[in-house]
Amino acid sequence: MIAAIIKRLEAGKPVRRKLPSGGYLHLDRQVPFLLVYRRPVGETSHVTEQLLRGEASYLIIDGRRRLNKSTVTLVSAIAESLAGSFGAFLIVEIWSDETEEFAAITPEFRPAFRILTQRSDILSSSTLTLNKALSQIRVQRTQAQVTQTESAKPWAPGLPRLVPAPLARRIDCRYLGIGIRPVYEEAGTGETFPLIQRILHRGVGRAIRRAVFKFTRDQTTQRPPHFHALGPRSLVKLVWKVDRELAEITTDFDFLLSVTPVNADQAWRDFKRKRFDVEPRFIYRPLPVDPALVKRQLYRIPIEKIEDPALEALFRAQRMELERKLTMLSDRGSRRFLYGSLQLYGRVDARLLEAANYILDRVPARSRGRSAVRQLNAVEFAARAKEEIRYYRERDSQVWSRVEIRDDVVGVLVSHGNLLVNRHQTVAENRVESLLAHEIGTHVLTYFNGMAQPFRQLYAGLPDYEELQEGLAVLAEYLTGGLTGPRLRMLAARVLAANMITEGAGFTEVFRELDDRYGFSQKTAYNITLRIFRGGGLLKDMVYLRGLMQLLEYLGSGGAFEPLLLGKFGADHLHIIRELQWRKVLSVPRLKPRYLDNPEAKAKLDAVRHGINLQDLVKGI
Repeated sequence: MIAAIIKRLEAGKPVRRKLPSGGYLHLDRQVPFLLVYRRPVGETSHVTEQLLRGEASYLIIDGRRRLNKSTVTLVSAIAESLAGSFGAFLIVEIWSDETEEFAAITPEFRPAFRILTQRSDILSSSTLTLNKALSQIRVQRTQAQVTQTESAKPWAPGLPRLVPAPLARRIDCRYLGIGIRPVYEEAGTGETFPLIQRILHRGVGRAIRRAVFKFTRDQTTQRPPHFHALGPRSLVKLVWKVDRELAEITTDFDFLLSVTPVNADQAWRDFKRKRFDVEPRFIYRPLPVDPALVKRQLYRIPIEKIEDPALEALFRAQRMELERKLTMLSDRGSRRFLYGSLQLYGRVDARLLEAANYILDRVPARSRGRSAVRQLNAVEFAARAKEEIRYYRERDSQVWSRVEIRDDVVGVLVSHGNLLVNRHQTVAENRVESLLAHEIGTHVLTYFNGMAQPFRQLYAGLPDYEELQEGLAVLAEYLTGGLTGPRLRMLAARVLAANMITEGAGFTEVFRELDDRYGFSQKTAYNITLRIFRGGGLLKDMVYLRGLMQLLEYLGSGGAFEPLLLGKFGADHLHIIRELQWRKVLSVPRLKPRYLDNPEAKAKLDAVRHGINLQDLVKGI
């Protein structure tokens, strides 16, 4: 068996092998390290060993004495083979550590680690990196405690060394041992605390990966570009199964269309006829799903069985957001809908409200020469949109987006990769290019970029993706010269309306505030109010301005622009997206926005990268 493992490993093939007594060997590819857990005799819990699962190279094996010889033979063979390829090799062993020095640490759930190193490695960069990374782990706002000790036996207490000393010296094999305080289990009963275990799984994995990265760069012939590049690249079938089932639920219903009135135009006429005194009554399309039954299906998806902590975190967050949206669909038309909206999008904070008021106070209500600009009707705009989609289809034949002119949508929006235009919509000619950059150059483009990736969630939409998406889309308007004063005032007014509805204001009160105090036309004030009150209180529209502000800060602090185009995901998950790119699980975006071919747009983007805030944008309009 060992000969077969080494042959497969040296051929550059992954190794996934079950071992006697419930052991398991996982070698994603050739890497200069092996993570090890030797299961103690009589142990019934498998929680500690789970901390290694999801990494590129690990061994979980029975620690009984009769298997020691075969374990040493196996690890020695792996170490010798890989050290020959890289010039050195590192073994990192973990164990559940209930040493007396941990007993005095309070509270009982405070994580603690004991690092054992070889005498010559006590101050090595990899050891110091491990110490620092482990100390940053926090459980319930309690920071981990880490001790570091020289040891002649830097491996699990009471067990033999995994590579004989003469061989270890010959191949330059090093050891790091990590004793872990088992705060993920109740002392005495053995009851597991899954949330704590999840935090440690992610934290310990990242800490070890950082330490291995330093060892690899300092001691071997390999030069990985990032510590995440040492993470796993091949994924098991369960990951694709979970991704597929979540995406199927996501595409079973269109949340935005489901909470958008189908009688918006008729409701406007009635509202106007009654002199804006009577709140309009909105009619919604029938729901295509039973939210309760879909929730049942949602929680049958075995996300908890995914061993990769990064993917498990993404899928778990996606399930939570889908559950909240399904609850909102059940509450559509009631006051409870607004409470769900607050959970989904948050409240308007003081900083965002201040920015909105700044815009409304300083940007004129009417742009000079606005009346002289020709207005394109829905058919004319749709024709321009089809030309824009054709441009992207010529660069990627997988772009199949349609343009539909409909009565049951408000304004212009993208749904499942298709552009939907209200039949009565008009677009100022000087806004056409920027609106195409917003809807097609951002929303359609990221939909098909997401489709080109292995995970369906990247086009279906990961949690909180709207804020980053709309921030990108508004930035596209700015880069193409279409972020006009009236447009910026509209985004600010949406924030104001969102704040008013959460403070208890009614439809007519918000409408009159926008009409009388801030000088919006009656139809514009109606559309802004409608969008905020649809469904019972949809706060999505405030994320346009919030997303723009956060994006300006991100780019101004040196954040990369291109990864943002990879699909539909939120800013909070950008670090996971970047990790998956380093691991070569995700590739670079296939399509880039058309406006990046424009020298003026490129110059503006460079200026944003050097630091531009919202006030700078306002002054430039």
